[in-house]
Amino acid sequence: MTESFSELSLAPSLAKAVAKMGYETMTPIQAQAIPVVLQGRDVMGAAQTGTGKTAAFSLPLLQRLLRHENASASPARHPVRALVLLPTRELASQVADQITQYAEFTNLRCTVVFGGMDIKPQIAELRKGVEVLVATPGRLLDHIEGKSAVLNQVEYVVLDEADRMLDIGFLPDLQRILSHLPKKRTTLLFSATFSTDIKRLANSYLQDPVTIEVARSNATAATVEQRFYSASGEDKRLALLALIKQHDVKQAFVFVNSKLGCARLARNLERDGLRTAAMHGDKSQDERLKALAAFKAGEVDLLVCTDVAARGLDIKDVPVVFNIDLPYNAEDYVHRIGRTGRAGASGLAISLVSSSDGRFLGDIEKLIKIKAEVEAIEMPVASGRAPRDDRRPREDRGQQDRPRREERIDKRDDDRMANRAESRDPKARYQPVRQTKSDPLFDKPYEPSLPPETTPAWEAAPSAKPRGISASIKSRRKVAALFKSTV
Repeated sequence: MTESFSELSLAPSLAKAVAKMGYETMTPIQAQAIPVVLQGRDVMGAAQTGTGKTAAFSLPLLQRLLRHENASASPARHPVRALVLLPTRELASQVADQITQYAEFTNLRCTVVFGGMDIKPQIAELRKGVEVLVATPGRLLDHIEGKSAVLNQVEYVVLDEADRMLDIGFLPDLQRILSHLPKKRTTLLFSATFSTDIKRLANSYLQDPVTIEVARSNATAATVEQRFYSASGEDKRLALLALIKQHDVKQAFVFVNSKLGCARLARNLERDGLRTAAMHGDKSQDERLKALAAFKAGEVDLLVCTDVAARGLDIKDVPVVFNIDLPYNAEDYVHRIGRTGRAGASGLAISLVSSSDGRFLGDIEKLIKIKAEVEAIEMPVASGRAPRDDRRPREDRGQQDRPRREERIDKRDDDRMANRAESRDPKARYQPVRQTKSDPLFDKPYEPSLPPETTPAWEAAPSAKPRGISASIKSRRKVAALFKSTV
């Protein structure tokens, strides 16, 4: 098996770009997939995240597209011949950048289209003509419907991170996109994990594919050390601070499950003096790209993010990944910790486990076939808060604070309390002090207005109706009166 890029017989322009990027030895997925793709075969490849899948499909595609290379300025001479579909904007931008670097010394053009950005510059770029189009499914459909993307000459289709595209509901979009492509084409499907749905998709759109699995399905990289610590609630932030100090972490990914929790944790860590950026689905595309660029440039220490950043992002030399929340889907754990230990480097993945995370931890253990040992961690005391063991019960705090509250009572209240204490009636000291004026009307005892033997007017027999009055007309109802009029 070929292990060096120099043995691949790549075109001089591609070999020059590979040498410039510092590539020498191929990873297992590259060594197995590149020769097969060069033969024009369909490929179904499974590899751990961070093992170089992008180069595994990009280099052979560019090698086969060189026969269409030309220096013409006419857009008609540069139709779309290779289509690369990815699930997220960040991943699409990253893959497009890598393909552009591989094609630096060729006349092949590459561009990327994804949502969250103005569509007009993308339309202008497509009208210039491109050979390699990198896209997310939703925005590509917009261009297809707007006639700005014509795919009738596509020869190669790459479905990267296909399992993620199915997880977020892109299957109908994929089916619509593939229906616009020529029947005769080469289809490559790459993913970190393979599920039953992925195999069903491959059977529908791949023709006699070569299956390449360089690692056990759903496995984590052997170079990543995994640690689990017990923490819950607000203690997770304190545990994170303690672990950052303990391991002398300079830069790290911090994963949480919710967008709200991501924003809140980023603000709190910023207050703690750490250079922090947040990246989640509610951020605009411009904000997400700026946060990612700042993290790559080393201007940000911690990138707090949701699973929007768990797939495919290739940032070199990130030593640690923190899981503040265990993911709901165990496969996302594989992708999260794959942000460290990339390309054979060593990495550390630390997860904080609360008492309610038992089921999620069990799913992770079952998927990656390890036994997690949850360790305890000593957390520093937060500023302005008493240690947990020294916190007084509410009743004790009330007893000790009561004299302090009584000191703030004014002199008039002191006099009133003294008068109550000197009262002979013990109950009087607890009765409110009220001064009321006497009223002779209400002080006079009750006296009935009629003798007891008198029949009330409302119980007396009704009087005979005068003649000439209809029987349907009823007399006015008599009710008891509280006060009798003397008029």
